[in-house]
Amino acid sequence: MMGGHVGGPRGLLHAMGGQEDGKIQGRVLLRLFRFVLPYWPRLVAAVFLMFVTTAAGLLVPYLTRVIIDVNIVQRDLDGLWRNGIWLAVAMAATYLAAATQMYILSLLGQRVLYDVRARLFEHLQELSVAYHDTHIVGVTVSRVMNDVAVINNLLSEGLVTLVGDTVLIAGTIGVMLAMDVSLALITFTILPVMVLATVVFSRKAKVAFRDTREKVATLVGNLAENIGGMRVIQSYAQEEKSQEHFEVSNRENRRAHVRAMSLSFVFLPTIDVLGVAATCIVLAAGGLMALGGTVTIGVIVAFMSYVSRFFVPIREMSQLFTTLQSASAGGERVLELLDSQPQVTDRPDATELTEIEGRVEFRGVRFSYIEGVEVLHGINLVAEPGETIAIVGPTGAGKSTITNLVCRFYDVDSGAVLIDGVDVRDLTLSSLHRQMGYVSQDPILFPGTIAENIGYGKDDPMQEEIEAAARSAEAHGFIANLPDGYRTRVYEGGVNLSTGQRQLLSIARAMLVDPRILIMDEATSSVDTYTEALIQRALDHLLANRTAIVIAHRLTTVRNADRIYVITDGLIHESGTHDELMAGSTVYRGLYDKQFVRGTDPGRAGG
Repeated sequence: MMGGHVGGPRGLLHAMGGQEDGKIQGRVLLRLFRFVLPYWPRLVAAVFLMFVTTAAGLLVPYLTRVIIDVNIVQRDLDGLWRNGIWLAVAMAATYLAAATQMYILSLLGQRVLYDVRARLFEHLQELSVAYHDTHIVGVTVSRVMNDVAVINNLLSEGLVTLVGDTVLIAGTIGVMLAMDVSLALITFTILPVMVLATVVFSRKAKVAFRDTREKVATLVGNLAENIGGMRVIQSYAQEEKSQEHFEVSNRENRRAHVRAMSLSFVFLPTIDVLGVAATCIVLAAGGLMALGGTVTIGVIVAFMSYVSRFFVPIREMSQLFTTLQSASAGGERVLELLDSQPQVTDRPDATELTEIEGRVEFRGVRFSYIEGVEVLHGINLVAEPGETIAIVGPTGAGKSTITNLVCRFYDVDSGAVLIDGVDVRDLTLSSLHRQMGYVSQDPILFPGTIAENIGYGKDDPMQEEIEAAARSAEAHGFIANLPDGYRTRVYEGGVNLSTGQRQLLSIARAMLVDPRILIMDEATSSVDTYTEALIQRALDHLLANRTAIVIAHRLTTVRNADRIYVITDGLIHESGTHDELMAGSTVYRGLYDKQFVRGTDPGRAGG
């Protein structure tokens, strides 16, 4: 007997593939169960209704036996009416309690689903940029959506079902033994076969369902990457190759699910066959015993009813096995995400950065993304308050890494990045970022209106402030010409706007928050000459009276910088104004000649 063999919920975990696996799964489920605890009153109500449903369900066959063996045999009409009414009440109670329990569990499930996803999203925002740089977006989405959904099925409904089925099995065995010990023991001879089938199934299911969670995450990741890169796929006519790659992931996902489901397709019919065998045992053994006068017809009818009811929770628990395996595998992945620690955090004694002058200094900075592979080798540079400094150099020299360290998306390996003489590691991240504006070479816009995108960095901005920022950013003109103006919806990725328009909106967004320090990472890349001039005028407004660090490949954008730092291979090779570098530089003059003398562009990707 399943319930008796595995010893309830704890034993169920052990049957799923050994004691150690049971302990691991138990720890996973216990940690996830904390999301259910805030709703314990609903859980208690569901458990209570489960006991009502179980008790009423066990009462029905018992009353049937009494009606047959007592009321009908003794021709007791009053007793027949009385027990018939009680039978109807028991059946109605079963229906109402079960329906109410399902309603409560549905509400509980949706609340748990909401809480887990909200916590995951909150944690994703707490994680450092390094995490998002090294994890596939689609896989992360799969964790938040698919894995959480299957976990919710177990936490909200599965555990209550497990307890209810265990109680029902134990109650059925108890009532059958109370009615007739001999017939009950004969009927239970089928249970060792059922236990063996259950253990074999659960051990195989453990591996199969863990594989399905991995394959579905890979599939979602592949899908997200292909949708995000659709322009590149189509521009290079690589639809067929993309389809082939997706087919591989899709095929592996299908095979993993087929293998997992095949186990259920074999196990469930096995339970059905065992149920039929148990019914035959009751009919055969009970019939012989009835002929011998040791049992009554009512007992046989009740036994047949209990046997049929006995295998219903067995089927439910076998299906719960599949849910448990999927939830355990998904839970491991979800907890792995929740256990991921941000690499960049506030120190316990971190202070708030309030009003600042805006002096930025790199003092002997060394940094590596991968341990042992250093990207910056002792960088020293200074941007005085209100100055615009430019960082130029070949692709891969470490230019964008400098901006990552100013924003403290990463922490230095040694040395220090200082704002007004204070190490950025001694400041809270939120206060540091409030003093900064960031304009990247790939402007990010969010689904919503143009006004909402401009006002993204400020709480409850006024429409007048949004329009003023747009005018300063040279964006008001094209916005006013749109049919819905500032209420124009921005599609995902801003695909209904040109690259230049998206860049102007990102400049307007930075203008609105009025940052003291401005980071610009190749803000004029990938635009035509006219749009570049428009963006440059917007930048002139934005740069005024602010400390700015500008990453650029197009040297036309940095001619007016107060100081230009030329970086090669992670080292500052030379620095000075445009004129000074043109007169005495080798590297800078070489970059300039490549762009303007030979008429080529050395590249537009960030370095």
